[in-house]
Amino acid sequence: MRLLYTLAWWLALPLVLARLWLRGRQEPGYRQHWGERLGFYGRRPTSATDTIWLHAVSVGETRAAEPLIDALLAAWPACRIVLTHMTPTGRATGKSLFARHGARLVQSYLPYDTGAMPARFIRHFAPRICILMETEVWPNLIHQCNRYKVPVVLANARLSQRSLGKAQRLGKLIADAARGITLVAAQTQDDADRVRQLGVRDVVVTGSIKFDVVVPEAVLATGAWLRGAIGTRPVLLCASTREGEEQLILDALGRASLPANALLLIVPRHPQRFDEVEKLIAAQGLAVQRRSGMAQGDAVAAGTQVLLGDSMGEMFAYYAACDCAFVGGSLLPLGGQNLIEPAALGKPVLIGPHTFNFALVTEQAIAAGGAALVADADALMAQAAALLQDPARLAAMGEKALAFASQHRGATPRTIAAIQPLLPA
Repeated sequence: MRLLYTLAWWLALPLVLARLWLRGRQEPGYRQHWGERLGFYGRRPTSATDTIWLHAVSVGETRAAEPLIDALLAAWPACRIVLTHMTPTGRATGKSLFARHGARLVQSYLPYDTGAMPARFIRHFAPRICILMETEVWPNLIHQCNRYKVPVVLANARLSQRSLGKAQRLGKLIADAARGITLVAAQTQDDADRVRQLGVRDVVVTGSIKFDVVVPEAVLATGAWLRGAIGTRPVLLCASTREGEEQLILDALGRASLPANALLLIVPRHPQRFDEVEKLIAAQGLAVQRRSGMAQGDAVAAGTQVLLGDSMGEMFAYYAACDCAFVGGSLLPLGGQNLIEPAALGKPVLIGPHTFNFALVTEQAIAAGGAALVADADALMAQAAALLQDPARLAAMGEKALAFASQHRGATPRTIAAIQPLLPA
């Protein structure tokens, strides 16, 4: 089965590269570092430093990996980390987050899963361990790690019932890959149970590392500046919105009873859609202003109805600047996004009905009183209007969100303890 998978990869590679080039028209980063994606890395480093390999596919996984990376470098001071990504935005986020570690952290793109390319990566960097964040399972990568005796860890792992079904339909290909994973550190007991059904032998429940993320002071300062630029206007943030959701939100805004001076702050999840979303806002006849056009000392114009968050690496700043946050990817059947970040900043959280990617944490946040489920965009606006016009209720819900986030911390040291036997003392 894996041979057919490998053949499919080689046959598809010209199309994969063509798509990469086309995506580069909107995101130039996709046209850079192609050698890394193909498993070519130049001269092998002469340093004898032990290497920990950690893969974080894109922005969300990279940000989630921050406390784990800091803890790994502290626990193994003689080691360096090679951090791999699949997207330019993930790589840019990693560069911004981890510049403080200097030469102890090296970035690269993950090679395509052809078999030969992951093998070249392993021979070049000689990692002592491979740590995959969340749900990344690559059959040839895992096979090559097993071949070169590199333990494979799936950290902060989550697996929805839907994803389990898809994996099981792939049969022996995924079953063999699962048996090649040395250790899975799962977010919840349900995730652990589903992972075991794939055939992984060693599974522990550590909780979600995302609860352990520490917000950088510089980002909080940016949030405070942005809040000052907005002034006293109530702010509803719609964060990490996906294609189709912005139109639903903008249509509902026209029917909503938000405070007259309320500001809608929209932050699309994918940067290539910033211009598209600006056009959607303008088509509604709404006055829009872009964050990228603002400098220190600028203010959000009094007539601005929608502020478009079109910057990278500032999601915490947007959360800090808002009064109430809706977490996108949940109005449509896309599985939702991480609601831990706004909760950790003490912001009331609203989320749509489609949360299968974060089902348990969503249920827990709602049960704790820090989040509320909304059925559709109109319900979102109605709930936001009620909160923004009731300061006492808004504050109480924010306090409950903060308490919920605080009580779930501690996944990082548990993950380090689980990994420790697999790395040198």
